[in-house]
Amino acid sequence: MNLKAIVHTDPEGGFWAEVPSLPGCITQGETMEELTANLQEAISLWLEAGEPDASENKQILEVAL
Repeated sequence: MNLKAIVHTDPEGGFWAEVPSLPGCITQGETMEELTANLQEAISLWLEAGEPDASENKQILEVAL
């Protein structure tokens, strides 16, 4: 699985990133290497948490172009 992350430079040093396709999946790192490792862990944990609660009446639709 390949996911895209948006990487931001932190004004106080280091980096932070978000994965737009996984709401709330955000992490940070002092170096790009640390950020990459943290992103892999954050994505894994996000996916382990499972699907959103069905009572929220939300659906995720994946569309191929």
